[in-house]
Amino acid sequence: MIVVVDDRQIVKDGYTSLFGREGVPSTGFDAEEFTGWVNSAAEADIAAIEAFLIGQGELIHDLPRAIRGRSQAPVIAVSDQPSLEATLALFDCGVDDVVRKPVHPREILARAAAIRRRLRAIAGHTDVGPIRVFSDGRDPEVEGEVFALPRRERRILEYLISNRGRRVSKSQIFNAIYGVFDEDVEENVVESHISKLRKKLRKKLGFDPIDSKRFLGYCIDWQ
Repeated sequence: MIVVVDDRQIVKDGYTSLFGREGVPSTGFDAEEFTGWVNSAAEADIAAIEAFLIGQGELIHDLPRAIRGRSQAPVIAVSDQPSLEATLALFDCGVDDVVRKPVHPREILARAAAIRRRLRAIAGHTDVGPIRVFSDGRDPEVEGEVFALPRRERRILEYLISNRGRRVSKSQIFNAIYGVFDEDVEENVVESHISKLRKKLRKKLGFDPIDSKRFLGYCIDWQ
């Protein structure tokens, strides 16, 4: 999920609509609302954030510090002022990147992915048994072969592997895949996605590596 912070309602609505067209969940706050939320949100909600996009507002320059207290997700600023001083001020307050309007949402997503690649392990991938998932949006590999998956199933697999060793709930998975504030999708859709993912993994591996326990959630089970 992408969090957009801007004091202008039209800007928040515009970005959330554009990200939605790219199939990426997002939500918008003004700076004051966001400050309260980021300081009080549950860890599972914070962990679902893929990037923060900040624009204009009186408190904007204070936000990166508040974000870093809770999350290492990329912080990208959108600048309306084509000046060196404004750009340097944004970097000084702790953002990871600055883009100038107009900017396509795909460019923002690409920049966020590039920042995450630098922040994550140099290898750029995580292995659990014969399963390898990547940090740049590529399809995973199983036993060295590309294992093509629909985007939702791929992101669920990535989320389970990033939380290997921990059991995660249906709500946590939903928040990571659809966004904390998506009210148009029922949480039970996660069960359908996981069912399809498990069938594909079982067919490929000969067994089901996803362990589920009622009321407790899911985890990648690997001996």
